[in-house]
Amino acid sequence: MIPPIASRFVAGTTASGALDHVADCNADGLGGIVNLLGEHYHEREPADEDAETYCRLVSRMAARGLEGSVSVKPSQIGIDVGPDVFAENFDRIVETAAEEDVFVWCDMEDHTTTDTTLEAVESAAEKYPHGVGVAIQANLKRTGDDLRRLADIPAAVRLVKGAYDEPPSVAYQTKAEVNEAYEEHLEFLFREFDQGVAVGSHDPAMLETARDLHEEYGTPFEIQMLMGVREDAQRRLAAEGYEVNQYVPYGDKWMQYFYRRVRERKENALFALRAVVGV
Repeated sequence: MIPPIASRFVAGTTASGALDHVADCNADGLGGIVNLLGEHYHEREPADEDAETYCRLVSRMAARGLEGSVSVKPSQIGIDVGPDVFAENFDRIVETAAEEDVFVWCDMEDHTTTDTTLEAVESAAEKYPHGVGVAIQANLKRTGDDLRRLADIPAAVRLVKGAYDEPPSVAYQTKAEVNEAYEEHLEFLFREFDQGVAVGSHDPAMLETARDLHEEYGTPFEIQMLMGVREDAQRRLAAEGYEVNQYVPYGDKWMQYFYRRVRERKENALFALRAVVGV
Protein backbone atom coordinates (compact mmCIF):
# COMPACT_ATOMS: atom_id res chain seq x y z
CA MET A 1 0.00 0.00 0.00
CA ILE A 2 1.16 3.51 -0.78
CA PRO A 3 0.93 5.71 2.33
CA PRO A 4 -1.26 8.83 2.07
CA ILE A 5 1.81 11.04 2.15
CA ALA A 6 3.00 9.56 -1.15
CA SER A 7 -0.38 9.11 -2.82
CA ARG A 8 -0.38 12.78 -3.80
CA PHE A 9 2.33 11.99 -6.35
CA VAL A 10 1.63 8.34 -7.27
CA ALA A 11 -1.71 6.94 -8.49
CA GLY A 12 -1.59 3.67 -6.57
CA THR A 13 0.18 0.41 -7.28
CA THR A 14 -2.17 -1.01 -9.91
CA ALA A 15 -3.11 -0.18 -13.48
CA SER A 16 -6.75 0.00 -12.44
CA GLY A 17 -5.93 2.68 -9.89
CA ALA A 18 -3.94 4.68 -12.43
CA LEU A 19 -6.71 4.48 -15.02
CA ASP A 20 -9.29 5.50 -12.40
CA HIS A 21 -7.12 8.54 -11.71
CA VAL A 22 -7.01 9.36 -15.42
CA ALA A 23 -10.82 9.14 -15.49
CA ASP A 24 -10.92 11.67 -12.63
CA CYS A 25 -8.52 13.91 -14.54
CA ASN A 26 -10.73 13.65 -17.62
CA ALA A 27 -13.72 14.76 -15.55
CA ASP A 28 -11.76 17.89 -14.63
CA GLY A 29 -10.76 18.60 -18.23
CA LEU A 30 -7.26 17.10 -18.04
CA GLY A 31 -5.68 14.30 -20.01
CA GLY A 32 -3.52 11.67 -18.35
CA ILE A 33 -0.03 10.42 -19.27
CA VAL A 34 0.40 7.08 -17.52
CA ASN A 35 3.84 5.83 -16.50
CA LEU A 36 4.56 2.47 -14.93
CA LEU A 37 7.32 3.08 -12.39
CA GLY A 38 10.54 1.16 -12.97
CA GLU A 39 13.94 1.88 -14.46
CA HIS A 40 17.50 0.64 -15.00
CA TYR A 41 16.82 -3.03 -15.60
CA HIS A 42 19.98 -4.89 -16.55
CA GLU A 43 18.30 -8.16 -17.50
CA ARG A 44 15.91 -8.75 -20.35
CA GLU A 45 13.13 -10.50 -18.47
CA PRO A 46 11.86 -7.54 -16.39
CA ALA A 47 12.26 -5.23 -19.40
CA ASP A 48 10.11 -7.53 -21.52
CA GLU A 49 7.58 -7.86 -18.70
CA ASP A 50 7.14 -4.11 -18.36
CA ALA A 51 6.86 -3.72 -22.13
CA GLU A 52 4.05 -6.28 -22.09
CA THR A 53 2.40 -4.40 -19.22
CA TYR A 54 2.40 -1.25 -21.34
CA CYS A 55 0.78 -3.15 -24.21
CA ARG A 56 -2.00 -4.31 -21.90
CA LEU A 57 -2.27 -0.81 -20.42
CA VAL A 58 -2.94 0.93 -23.75
CA SER A 59 -5.58 -1.66 -24.59
CA ARG A 60 -7.32 -1.07 -21.26
CA MET A 61 -7.08 2.69 -21.69
CA ALA A 62 -8.69 2.47 -25.12
CA ALA A 63 -11.40 0.09 -23.90
CA ARG A 64 -12.42 2.61 -21.24
CA GLY A 65 -12.43 5.47 -23.75
CA LEU A 66 -10.05 7.56 -21.67
CA GLU A 67 -8.30 10.70 -22.87
CA GLY A 68 -4.76 9.64 -22.21
CA SER A 69 -1.41 8.36 -23.37
CA VAL A 70 1.50 6.41 -21.91
CA SER A 71 5.09 7.44 -21.25
CA VAL A 72 7.94 4.92 -21.21
CA LYS A 73 11.46 5.12 -19.78
CA PRO A 74 14.18 3.62 -22.04
CA SER A 75 15.99 1.97 -19.12
CA GLN A 76 12.72 0.33 -18.10
CA ILE A 77 12.33 -1.54 -21.38
CA GLY A 78 15.89 -2.60 -22.03
CA ILE A 79 18.29 0.17 -23.04
CA ASP A 80 20.75 -1.00 -20.34
CA VAL A 81 20.44 -4.54 -21.65
CA GLY A 82 21.14 -3.45 -25.23
CA PRO A 83 19.93 -0.93 -27.82
CA ASP A 84 18.25 -3.67 -29.84
CA VAL A 85 16.26 -4.84 -26.82
CA PHE A 86 15.05 -1.30 -26.14
CA ALA A 87 14.14 -0.65 -29.77
CA GLU A 88 12.29 -3.96 -30.06
CA ASN A 89 10.25 -3.37 -26.92
CA PHE A 90 9.52 0.24 -27.80
CA ASP A 91 8.32 -0.78 -31.27
CA ARG A 92 6.09 -3.43 -29.72
CA ILE A 93 4.47 -0.87 -27.41
CA VAL A 94 4.02 1.69 -30.20
CA GLU A 95 2.54 -0.91 -32.56
CA THR A 96 -0.03 -1.98 -29.97
CA ALA A 97 -0.80 1.63 -29.11
CA ALA A 98 -1.28 2.53 -32.78
CA GLU A 99 -3.84 -0.26 -33.10
CA GLU A 100 -5.70 1.23 -30.11
CA ASP A 101 -5.21 4.88 -31.19
CA VAL A 102 -3.22 5.68 -28.04
CA PHE A 103 -0.22 8.03 -28.13
CA VAL A 104 3.17 6.92 -26.76
CA TRP A 105 5.71 9.25 -25.18
CA CYS A 106 9.32 8.24 -24.65
CA ASP A 107 10.96 9.79 -21.61
CA MET A 108 14.58 10.92 -21.85
CA GLU A 109 17.16 9.82 -19.31
CA ASP A 110 20.81 10.83 -18.82
CA HIS A 111 22.91 12.14 -21.72
CA THR A 112 24.61 8.80 -22.39
CA THR A 113 21.29 7.42 -23.70
CA THR A 114 20.20 10.37 -25.88
CA ASP A 115 21.36 9.09 -29.26
CA THR A 116 19.95 5.59 -28.79
CA THR A 117 16.64 7.03 -27.57
CA LEU A 118 16.32 9.40 -30.53
CA GLU A 119 17.12 6.62 -32.99
CA ALA A 120 14.36 4.42 -31.57
CA VAL A 121 11.84 7.26 -31.61
CA GLU A 122 12.71 8.22 -35.18
CA SER A 123 12.33 4.62 -36.32
CA ALA A 124 8.95 4.29 -34.60
CA ALA A 125 7.77 7.63 -36.02
CA GLU A 126 8.56 6.50 -39.55
CA LYS A 127 6.35 3.42 -39.07
CA TYR A 128 3.62 5.19 -37.08
CA PRO A 129 3.68 8.91 -38.00
CA HIS A 130 2.34 11.24 -35.30
CA GLY A 131 1.89 8.34 -32.90
CA VAL A 132 4.95 8.98 -30.76
CA GLY A 133 6.71 11.80 -28.95
CA VAL A 134 9.96 12.25 -27.07
CA ALA A 135 11.12 14.32 -24.11
CA ILE A 136 14.01 16.69 -24.86
CA GLN A 137 16.02 18.34 -22.08
CA ALA A 138 16.84 22.04 -22.33
CA ASN A 139 19.81 21.80 -19.97
CA LEU A 140 21.83 19.73 -22.46
CA LYS A 141 24.08 21.77 -24.71
CA ARG A 142 23.31 19.49 -27.66
CA THR A 143 19.56 20.15 -27.56
CA GLY A 144 19.49 22.79 -30.31
CA ASP A 145 20.96 20.28 -32.76
CA ASP A 146 18.55 17.57 -31.59
CA LEU A 147 15.53 19.80 -32.16
CA ARG A 148 16.70 20.68 -35.66
CA ARG A 149 17.10 16.96 -36.31
CA LEU A 150 13.56 16.27 -35.06
CA ALA A 151 11.95 19.08 -37.04
CA ASP A 152 11.60 16.80 -40.07
CA ILE A 153 10.42 13.75 -38.11
CA PRO A 154 6.65 13.08 -37.62
CA ALA A 155 7.00 12.95 -33.84
CA ALA A 156 5.99 15.31 -31.05
CA VAL A 157 8.44 16.92 -28.61
CA ARG A 158 8.00 17.46 -24.89
CA LEU A 159 10.45 20.16 -23.81
CA VAL A 160 11.59 19.84 -20.19
CA LYS A 161 14.34 21.57 -18.27
CA GLY A 162 16.12 18.34 -17.35
CA ALA A 163 16.33 16.54 -14.02
CA TYR A 164 19.59 14.58 -14.31
CA ASP A 165 22.87 15.63 -12.69
CA GLU A 166 24.91 16.04 -15.86
CA PRO A 167 28.58 17.13 -16.11
CA PRO A 168 29.43 20.72 -17.13
CA SER A 169 30.96 19.46 -20.37
CA VAL A 170 27.50 18.50 -21.70
CA ALA A 171 24.99 20.52 -19.67
CA TYR A 172 24.32 24.00 -18.36
CA GLN A 173 24.76 24.19 -14.60
CA THR A 174 22.91 27.32 -13.46
CA LYS A 175 19.19 27.95 -13.28
CA ALA A 176 19.57 31.12 -15.34
CA GLU A 177 21.38 29.28 -18.14
CA VAL A 178 18.78 26.52 -18.24
CA ASN A 179 15.91 29.01 -18.28
CA GLU A 180 17.52 30.93 -21.13
CA ALA A 181 18.04 27.73 -23.11
CA TYR A 182 14.47 26.61 -22.42
CA GLU A 183 13.00 29.84 -23.78
CA GLU A 184 15.28 29.71 -26.83
CA HIS A 185 14.30 26.11 -27.62
CA LEU A 186 10.64 26.83 -26.99
CA GLU A 187 10.75 29.63 -29.54
CA PHE A 188 12.30 27.25 -32.09
CA LEU A 189 9.58 24.67 -31.47
CA PHE A 190 6.74 27.15 -31.93
CA ARG A 191 8.38 28.58 -35.04
CA GLU A 192 9.42 25.36 -36.76
CA PHE A 193 7.15 22.54 -35.49
CA ASP A 194 3.60 21.71 -36.45
CA GLN A 195 3.48 18.07 -35.41
CA GLY A 196 3.14 18.51 -31.65
CA VAL A 197 4.66 20.81 -29.03
CA ALA A 198 4.38 19.93 -25.34
CA VAL A 199 5.53 22.40 -22.70
CA GLY A 200 6.72 20.20 -19.85
CA SER A 201 7.09 22.75 -17.08
CA HIS A 202 5.54 23.98 -13.84
CA ASP A 203 7.37 27.31 -14.14
CA PRO A 204 4.83 30.14 -14.57
CA ALA A 205 7.39 32.16 -16.55
CA MET A 206 7.84 29.37 -19.11
CA LEU A 207 4.10 28.89 -19.40
CA GLU A 208 3.69 32.62 -20.03
CA THR A 209 6.39 32.42 -22.71
CA ALA A 210 4.47 29.57 -24.33
CA ARG A 211 1.28 31.62 -24.36
CA ASP A 212 3.10 34.53 -26.01
CA LEU A 213 4.68 32.25 -28.63
CA HIS A 214 1.30 30.71 -29.38
CA GLU A 215 -0.10 34.17 -29.97
CA GLU A 216 2.82 34.98 -32.28
CA TYR A 217 3.01 31.78 -34.32
CA GLY A 218 -0.39 30.14 -33.82
CA THR A 219 1.25 26.77 -33.14
CA PRO A 220 -0.98 24.36 -31.21
CA PHE A 221 0.55 23.19 -27.94
CA GLU A 222 -0.20 21.32 -24.76
CA ILE A 223 0.98 21.75 -21.18
CA GLN A 224 2.30 18.77 -19.23
CA MET A 225 2.68 18.73 -15.46
CA LEU A 226 3.28 16.09 -12.81
CA MET A 227 0.59 14.58 -10.64
CA GLY A 228 0.67 16.28 -7.25
CA VAL A 229 2.48 19.43 -8.40
CA ARG A 230 0.55 22.70 -8.89
CA GLU A 231 -2.67 20.80 -9.50
CA ASP A 232 -4.70 23.95 -8.87
CA ALA A 233 -2.86 25.59 -11.76
CA GLN A 234 -3.42 22.53 -13.94
CA ARG A 235 -7.18 22.77 -13.51
CA ARG A 236 -7.22 26.53 -13.89
CA LEU A 237 -5.32 26.33 -17.17
CA ALA A 238 -7.66 23.61 -18.44
CA ALA A 239 -10.66 25.77 -17.51
CA GLU A 240 -9.09 28.62 -19.51
CA GLY A 241 -9.13 26.39 -22.59
CA TYR A 242 -5.55 25.12 -22.68
CA GLU A 243 -4.82 21.45 -23.34
CA VAL A 244 -3.32 20.14 -20.11
CA ASN A 245 -2.05 16.62 -19.52
CA GLN A 246 -1.02 15.26 -16.14
CA TYR A 247 1.87 12.80 -15.83
CA VAL A 248 0.45 9.92 -13.77
CA PRO A 249 2.95 7.38 -12.35
CA TYR A 250 1.86 4.17 -10.70
CA GLY A 251 3.32 0.88 -9.52
CA ASP A 252 5.01 -0.77 -6.57
CA LYS A 253 8.37 0.95 -7.25
CA TRP A 254 6.99 4.21 -5.89
CA MET A 255 9.34 5.06 -3.03
CA GLN A 256 12.29 6.39 -5.07
CA TYR A 257 9.96 8.43 -7.25
CA PHE A 258 8.19 9.93 -4.23
CA TYR A 259 11.38 11.02 -2.50
CA ARG A 260 12.64 12.54 -5.75
CA ARG A 261 9.48 14.69 -5.90
CA VAL A 262 9.89 15.75 -2.27
CA ARG A 263 13.51 16.81 -2.83
CA GLU A 264 12.73 18.76 -5.99
CA ARG A 265 10.66 21.63 -4.67
CA LYS A 266 10.27 23.40 -1.34
CA GLU A 267 6.48 23.25 -1.66
CA ASN A 268 6.56 19.46 -2.01
CA ALA A 269 8.79 19.11 1.04
CA LEU A 270 6.44 21.33 3.08
CA PHE A 271 3.48 19.23 1.99
CA ALA A 272 5.24 16.08 3.17
CA LEU A 273 6.16 17.69 6.51
CA ARG A 274 2.56 18.82 7.11
CA ALA A 275 1.34 15.31 6.37
CA VAL A 276 3.79 13.83 8.90
CA VAL A 277 2.89 16.21 11.74
CA GLY A 278 -0.81 16.24 10.90
CA VAL A 279 -1.34 19.94 10.09
